[in-house]
Amino acid sequence: MENKPTENKTLTTNRKALTVNLDNSLYGTFAEIGAGQEVSRHFFVAGGAAGTIAKSMSAYDMKFSDEIYGKATRYVSRDRLIQMMDHEYRLLDERLKEDRGSETRFFVFANTVSARNFRGTNECHGWMGLRVQMAPGEKPNDIILHVRMLDDSNILQQDALGVFGVNMIYGGLFLHEEPDDFIESLRDNLEGNRIEVDMIEFNGDSFTHHDNRILSLKLVEAGLTNAVMFASGNAILQPSEILHKKALLVERGSFRPVTKVNIDMLESAGAQFLQQPKVQDAKVEVAMEITMKTLTEEGNIDYDDFLHRTDIINSLGCSVIVSNYFEFFRLAAYFRRYTPMPIGIVLGINTLTQILDEKYYENLDGGILEAFGRLFKEDVKLYIYPMNASGYKAYKNKVDSATFFSQTAASEIGKDVLITAENLRVADNIKGLYSYLLENGFIEPIRSHSVDNMNILSRFVIEKIEKGDPSWRELVPEPVAAYITEHNLWDVNDAEEKAKS
Repeated sequence: MENKPTENKTLTTNRKALTVNLDNSLYGTFAEIGAGQEVSRHFFVAGGAAGTIAKSMSAYDMKFSDEIYGKATRYVSRDRLIQMMDHEYRLLDERLKEDRGSETRFFVFANTVSARNFRGTNECHGWMGLRVQMAPGEKPNDIILHVRMLDDSNILQQDALGVFGVNMIYGGLFLHEEPDDFIESLRDNLEGNRIEVDMIEFNGDSFTHHDNRILSLKLVEAGLTNAVMFASGNAILQPSEILHKKALLVERGSFRPVTKVNIDMLESAGAQFLQQPKVQDAKVEVAMEITMKTLTEEGNIDYDDFLHRTDIINSLGCSVIVSNYFEFFRLAAYFRRYTPMPIGIVLGINTLTQILDEKYYENLDGGILEAFGRLFKEDVKLYIYPMNASGYKAYKNKVDSATFFSQTAASEIGKDVLITAENLRVADNIKGLYSYLLENGFIEPIRSHSVDNMNILSRFVIEKIEKGDPSWRELVPEPVAAYITEHNLWDVNDAEEKAKS
């Protein structure tokens, strides 16, 4: 079916299940592990399931599961989900294709989840997948989601998963052409924040017009998660897998575009980060993080612009994180869900001054003390890249959000004075706090830096491009310059031709 059966009204869970059951073209299997058979139950209760469900099963015992689906290194994982869908769909095809393949759209719904255990000590999350033909005889397509269950009891998590699974199946069958509607429908009949969805993939010939990176970004827009991750090759990363027991070095910025100073910040901070004893023998993930606030500075998100930023960052060997965490203590807490290893956050002086501004913590009972306690409590370190006073003044003239200056008098800003984490002047009432953080290594100055690149700002690059000034290429890494030219970003080729004439 290409259209929604009903419009402009949220259907009950029972009605969604019944709508699927009444579609005579659909026939398939439910395979659920980890939280009962809560999804298939809704379809049995709704009525008419005999015309929809070929098989419903749960293989809880690991040996049984391995015998059916093959061995797995992690049972609640994307790999295990794919094994389940492959096996169950193959059986449908082998056993039923000859009899009804010309008139039936076969489907498999599978999930493998870890619901809350008796002690409440486990990570409550799961993988859910729908493999379905959009027309009889066609190759199937996959919709894959990763979810986190937020209820505080096993029975509530099972209930939420059941409702969510029905939403996913209904949306995958009837709303797949409208991804905004599909994503919004995932929270139907789920009050409050019971399920977080932090990864989404639409794969298959019927979904080639969907970009999974945009779909993932829409999860953040819709409030279904606060952060998503991307890698090269349009790959969507699941944080619990990619960050598992890894040390993490992350730089926040707009990266529009990535400049030489962005790379110097990461490389210089990385050299110091790798000297930490816990990091020396560890796997390290390096990422560039963009906030939703940055992407929405000019109103609605420009998705093409977002994809270009992502492509450029990935081409430089870094993962991309898009988050809704303005405060760094919330960002650090998000990372800490997935890894116990050290976390390094790379910042410029301009961003550090914002972190030290107490107005951002007025909503916390403990104010800035609470924020910093939460930020630095678990092996988190800020690496601070210096800035020339002239560059700082240029930044201040454009962004009036910093309140603090270097120890040089305000009248001297503009001279070629180097502002570092060590000579930064802070408000009198937090001098003691700042000194404590600096002296105990929670805030660490970046020692090695490129003097030539220090004052490069992304907006300077764009200004030069728009003027047709080819010297912008000196401000960005060569791969970035090549990408901008190849894709004619900011009409660079037209601007340079016009400047020549």
